[in-house]
Amino acid sequence: MPVAEQDLWSLTAGQPEIDPDRLAAAIERQAMRDGLDFRTRLLIRDGVDALARRWGPQRLETWLAATPVRERIVRIREEELGPAGFPSLARRLMEQTRPETVLQFLRELGAHVRRPVRIDVGGSASLMLLGKLSRHTEDIDLVDEVPGELREQHDLLDQLSRRYGLRLAHFQSHYLPTGWERRVQSLGRFGNLEVHLVDAYDVFLGKLFSGREKDRDDLRVLATELDRAALEARFRRDTATLRGEPALLKAATLNWYVLYGDSLPGEPGGE
Repeated sequence: MPVAEQDLWSLTAGQPEIDPDRLAAAIERQAMRDGLDFRTRLLIRDGVDALARRWGPQRLETWLAATPVRERIVRIREEELGPAGFPSLARRLMEQTRPETVLQFLRELGAHVRRPVRIDVGGSASLMLLGKLSRHTEDIDLVDEVPGELREQHDLLDQLSRRYGLRLAHFQSHYLPTGWERRVQSLGRFGNLEVHLVDAYDVFLGKLFSGREKDRDDLRVLATELDRAALEARFRRDTATLRGEPALLKAATLNWYVLYGDSLPGEPGGE
């Protein structure tokens, strides 16, 4: 399930990572519109300048030569629009991991699995395959452990890592809400490899109790994709164990406040 196309403003506003190809496509769509205001023209110019820094002049020119709105983009770049209005764009450009790349990795891995093996995928890879997140990752995070049948294939995993830029990692299931295993979604079979995805709401709540900045950035994106009432209901019902660990509760309290500006559900000031 692909992440839906975004217009230029929603793609660039507050996103920690922006894929260069998606930015180029959004610039093209925006430049096709008439009556662009000053701020939009400035965003287009700064976006193209960011692509130039990321891609280099040759690839930028290749893209411009192929776009039907080349002349309009060139005219906007030539306007006297003043200093950069969106200076962080270049720093936030990062090639994003495509869901199809993850699927190809799993297909090739599954083709070498000799016995039936099941894995549960969580973390950002699960969210990407569910169409809820688009960013760069190098890890396919499995719940609890990498099965021995996979772990023993060192040469294959090294080869796949070099070619796909992905590796198998793992995290402990006690960082997920209670009952997560009943809510997984089947991704299908890849040879002898059976793959399930951790539910997006469970991934959200697992990340909520994390102190990592990358997880907080994922939460910021996910908060716009998931229903808050459903999140609060599952938080109250299934996170008692996580809330019982002071360090985890402290991280969740901060993350929820950053996301929503109030206290955790069920706490004083929360809903």
